[in-house]
Order: sequence, then C-alpha cells, then structure tokens
Amino acid sequence: MTDDELKDLVASLAVDSKALREAQKQTDEQIRLTGLEIKRTDEQMKRTDGQIKRTDEQLKRTDEKLKSVGIQLGNMSKNQGDIAEEFFFNSLVNENHLGPIKFEDIMMNVQKHRGNLQEEYDLVMTNGDAVGIIEVKYKTHENDLDKLERKMRHFKQLFPVYKTYKLYGAIASFHINADAKNAALKRGFFVLQRSGKVVHTDCGETLMVL
Repeated sequence: MTDDELKDLVASLAVDSKALREAQKQTDEQIRLTGLEIKRTDEQMKRTDGQIKRTDEQLKRTDEKLKSVGIQLGNMSKNQGDIAEEFFFNSLVNENHLGPIKFEDIMMNVQKHRGNLQEEYDLVMTNGDAVGIIEVKYKTHENDLDKLERKMRHFKQLFPVYKTYKLYGAIASFHINADAKNAALKRGFFVLQRSGKVVHTDCGETLMVL
C-alpha cells in the first residue's frame, strides 16, 4: 500500500469515526428524550392513580351518606307507622266498634305463618261471630287497598278457627286522599280517620263481607 493510499484510508476511517460518534450522540439524545417521556408518563399515571383513588374515596363517602339517609327515612317511615298504629289501637280500645258493628276484643300486630302463607295484621277486632281486619297507614295510597283485600282473603286460611265468622275490612289512616277514600268505600271497606283525639269512621252503602 502506498503512502497516498494509507493516507486516504486513515482519512476515511477518521470520517467514519466522526460519523459514528455523531450517530452515537444522536442515539444517546434519543434515549435521554425517551427516558424523559417515560418519566413524564409515569408521573401522569401516578397522578391519574391518585385521582382515581380520590374518586373512589368520594364515591365511598357518597354511598355511606346515601345509606345513612335511607336508614333515616326508613326509621322515620316506621316511626310514623308505629304512631298511627298506637293511636288507632288506643282509640278503638275505648270505642271498640266499626260503624254499627260492636267488637269485644282488639289485638295489635298479629303475625301468622301457615304453610306457604304468611301475613301480619296491624289490628284485629273480634266478637262472637265477626272479625274486623284493620290495615293502618300513616298515609294511605290506593295500592294499600289491594294489600288489605289480600290479607282478608288469607285470614281464614291462616286462622281456620274463624272460618264461620263474618269478615270485615277497614283502612285506618292519618292522611287519605279523596280518590283512595272513595275507592275504599266502593270496595266495601270501613275508612277510619283521625279527627282530633278521636276516630271518625265512614262506610259505603255496601260492605265487603267474607
């Protein structure tokens, strides 16, 4: 190899080495930038995880609040129902009749399970040949009448000792709108309403007797 060829080879190698260093430098810079992007992505994921955690905590607190409100409303409804039952029970102990029908005994919260049937009766009044079933509500809706009618149908199955007795139904309520009251009377139920410290009783032209 001549001197000129050797010089050309050395020059070529120098150029290639410089290009290699530049390429390596660019690669290092890309790696550095990629590392920064990965770091930023990790930070964003970390912040996102923190936001998700805070959202889960907020949802948990919201669920707890809703549960608490539901319990309070349930307790309020139960307390109102208990107040209504106690009022009508105490009133009917003193005035133990439904319209013209006189009764001798009154029972509260009568529960019975027989086979597949199970019912709870708010108030049950009895005499020698009749039974009065009273569904008590703080505020009455028309669907409560269906409940009363169902309980009346099941009564003699649950209490066969009364199978020969006449069966009368009544709805007792602190608040009952005109539509629900008219529907109750048309079905042949007594309607008992609070009138100050006493009970006012209405009945339709025809009573339901089972």
